[in-house]
This record gives sequence, C-alpha cells and structure tokens, in this order.
Amino acid sequence: MPGNVLGERFVVVSFGESHGRCVGVVIDGCPAGLPLSEEDVQPLLDLRRPGQSAISTPRKEEDRVEILSGVFRGRTTGAPIAMVVWNRDVDSRSYERLLETPRPGHADYFASVKYGGFNDHRGGGRFSGRITAGFVMAGAVALKLLKATLGIEVMAYVKQVGDVIAPDLPIDAIRERRYSNEVRCPDEESARRMVEVIREARASGDSVGSLVECVAVNVPQGLGEPVFSSLDSDLARALFSIPAVKGVEFGKGFGVVRSRGSENNDPLTLMDGRVVPKTNNAGGIVGGLSTGREIVVRIAFKPPASISKPQRTLNLATMREEEVVVTGRHDPVIGPRAVPVVESVVAVVLADHAIRAGLIPPVLRGTDPRP
Repeated sequence: MPGNVLGERFVVVSFGESHGRCVGVVIDGCPAGLPLSEEDVQPLLDLRRPGQSAISTPRKEEDRVEILSGVFRGRTTGAPIAMVVWNRDVDSRSYERLLETPRPGHADYFASVKYGGFNDHRGGGRFSGRITAGFVMAGAVALKLLKATLGIEVMAYVKQVGDVIAPDLPIDAIRERRYSNEVRCPDEESARRMVEVIREARASGDSVGSLVECVAVNVPQGLGEPVFSSLDSDLARALFSIPAVKGVEFGKGFGVVRSRGSENNDPLTLMDGRVVPKTNNAGGIVGGLSTGREIVVRIAFKPPASISKPQRTLNLATMREEEVVVTGRHDPVIGPRAVPVVESVVAVVLADHAIRAGLIPPVLRGTDPRP
C-alpha cells in the first residue's frame, strides 16, 4: 500500500507538496452527524501556521482551510471529508541549485534517487514540514470527535529546547497554559529560557533541537490491536511520520534502562470504582493496550537541517565536495510549531482505535438531521 495513508477505520490520506498548489487531506470513516465547519478546523491550523513569531519561519501563509466535501447542513455526512489550504507565499528561486548541490540533512538527493528525478524538490516538496498542515486538518476533526463522544482530550507542549527542560506540571496547567507563549511551553520561566536559546541559535545562523510531550486523558481501557497494531506501535508509526522526528518514547521511556522491575512496575489499585495502575511509568499503555491512565508520549525533533552556516556537500555535476550556504525561510526550532501537529496525529490514531473498538458508532444520533 502507498505510504500516504494512515488508519484502518478513521482513514487519513495526505496529499500536496511544499511549493505545489495546495496541501490537503481526505478523511474516510468519520461518523455521520458530527457538527463540523471550517471554524472548527481553523483555530488549530492557526496554531501551526508559519510566520507568527520571531522564532519561526518568516514565510507568510494564511492557511485558510476549505472543506470541499463530506459536510452538509453543518454536519458530517459519512462520506469522505476533503480539505485543503492553498499555498500562496511561495518563493522557489533558491531551490533550483539544489538539483546539483543537495542540502545536508535533507532528503533532496535520496528523494531524487527514489523517484528518478521526477519528484517536486521545491521547498523539500513532499518531505517538507509544510505537509503537516494536512495532519492538523485531520486532527481537528479527530479531536472534536473524541471529545464529543468519549470526553478524550489530547494536549501537547514543548518540554525541552536544547538543554532547557521544563518541570513536570499538572494536567490543568498544561491545558490552560500550553499556548500562552510563542514557544508553547506552559512553564513561563522555562519558556523564557527556551526563547533565549532559540534566538542565540538563529543569531549564529544555526538551529536547535526540541522535545514535545503529549498527554491524552480520559482514554478508555483496552484500546489497541496487538500485536502489530498495538496502540503504542500505531502511535509511534504515526508520530515518526512527522518530518524531523528522531525519537518517540512512552512513560519513562529510555529511563527504564536505569530501573529495576520493582521500581518500574505499576501496581494495580481501585480508583473511582475502576481497576487502574496506581503509578504510570508505562505511560498509559501496557501490552499494547490502553490502561485507563493518561497516555504520556514524548517526541524528539532534530534541529532543523536548513541553517545559514556554511556546510559541505557534494556537487553532483562535478562529483566534488564544495561549501554551500542554504538560503530561504526556515524555522530555527521545530517543537513550538509541532505542538498542534503532535496533538493532531495522536488524536487521529486514538479516533481510529476507538472506532475499531466499537466505542464510536458510525452515526452520531440525538439531533434531527433536517434543517
């Protein structure tokens, strides 16, 4: 199966390139009867939109979503939902020379090999972070569906930039403050220090890595289809599809290496009439199944590969190494703009598994469909 499809029952098909006419998504399997309009999707797209602060790319895209199908009289019809945003602020001039001098850290050369040179290389084409606008459109629908049917919330925030790590915070603080500043960190002191690190990197022509943490609450027990479609394996697959992701961990993650079983095991207890883990070292998933505790996943983003420092690459015309400086409009850090993308991807996977488990019906009843 081609690699642009995610999900089995809540199916997302991604399309578009960075400098093509548009970027979009088709959702198949969304239940009929969900109230949906462009006003439901736009706020999340606005959070991902470029050119909003001094720590993001200066590319100015309005990113106004258009719903082309699947919605009638303000509700989903059960038919595929197609949505697009149009690429307006495109400047491809600096990318022509990349055909001979591919950028270090980018897929330019390897994409050309795979597609025989027919790929759209402008702005990274299909390999650009620009395609995540489609992820967010799908995520906005999934987030609304999850909240309306099961009360599930998905909240992401920037946990780390460079060496600056935000402290652990309660769920309420994450919910209320994660979008309160340009770096999308709910701890104000950490956010201030993160901004300093980002500005220092940009001033030197460099970039910096980042870590996004995502928490999903009110997830029912038993979501997941072991073994090859377990909840954590599907989440990891989807999260690794976000450009520039280099690591995904759940709960204590790689910290389990330093633990003993007696420390890492989550003992069961009775909480609000339910049997649940008393602690949550597993991050809400055991054996590929949701435990009823909050799902906690962290996603590591590499420093953006497009930097203005001189770098070495191979000139494909001469087959000799030469020094290049990448020009264009780029982010010095990925984490802040990736926060709504991470929320969206996690929501899409949870919606898919909830439908597969029979927890969300194919038709949402309770309102007369007639105008």
